[in-house]
Amino acid sequence: MTKSYASYIDHTLLKPEATKEQIQRICAEAKEYGFASVCVNPTWVSLAAAELKEVASKVCTVIGFPLGASTSATKAFETKDAIANGADEIDMVINIGALKSKQYKAVEKDIRAVVEAANGTLVKVIIETCLLSKEEKMKACELAVSAGADFVKTSTGFSTGGATVEDVALMRQTVGPKIGVKASGGVRSLEDLESMVKAGATRIGASSGVKIIKGQSIKTDY
Repeated sequence: MTKSYASYIDHTLLKPEATKEQIQRICAEAKEYGFASVCVNPTWVSLAAAELKEVASKVCTVIGFPLGASTSATKAFETKDAIANGADEIDMVINIGALKSKQYKAVEKDIRAVVEAANGTLVKVIIETCLLSKEEKMKACELAVSAGADFVKTSTGFSTGGATVEDVALMRQTVGPKIGVKASGGVRSLEDLESMVKAGATRIGASSGVKIIKGQSIKTDY
């Protein structure tokens, strides 16, 4: 691996009960270890931006999270608000029900609404692989590319399953080399991280980034 392990990781805390002190702690860990970003709920974006001012780690937040079932207008507003508050990266959840209903134009329009609202800010598209067939995973990735997204992402970490090596490889094969693939949910060790990267992941979402880069295996829901 040519990059440091930490530089792959979006250091994540998305639990609803997360406190101000916990957000400050993950920001301190991001500064100490050099994580790619901290990923927090929108309510904590301004705090994270203040904590990470003048350091390389970015502020990532989630849009339409975790269900993806809010309207495109709502997702676009959330995106603009998050960026105004200091977000550097946007992880949005697709309209999963629309995808499974084969309403592909609606799904693409939904993604594009966020991409346009982001206005150049990096957008990752969460497709929630655990709820999709192989064909649906591929279609979701194709729609994300068509809509101008920068990344496709496996999972929210709040559904029935997380990232698998097989899904990451399929997503990479589908999107090609030009956009990112983020593996989230179930990456619990350095070995897991390395396997995801070998399969094509360029970013890892994990809540236990410090333990992972220290070579410790953990049990976590994300």
